[in-house]
Amino acid sequence: MLIELGNSNDFTKAIEKGTVLVDFYASWCGPCRMLGPVLEELAKEETDVTFLKVNVDNHPSVAGRFSVYSIPTMILFKDGKPIATKVGYVAKEPLRRFIKQ
Repeated sequence: MLIELGNSNDFTKAIEKGTVLVDFYASWCGPCRMLGPVLEELAKEETDVTFLKVNVDNHPSVAGRFSVYSIPTMILFKDGKPIATKVGYVAKEPLRRFIKQ
């Protein structure tokens, strides 16, 4: 499932259960736009993972909370705790391996 964070207050609830890959991005970011279709494909295939997109321009406090200074940055959460981070564009299969770690 791929969802877009609508309200900063909902972030904690969105990551609290299960495996969640959070994509910190901006609409003006070229590598972020390249990553978008990869995340959409994986979201359809990896049904046990939630994919959450967080626009850093709309939610700077959420990005700041996790020291996101470069985009795209992806943080993998397990039951609300960050367990791994990737920065920059990642192709589909390497990203799948990152999620499955």
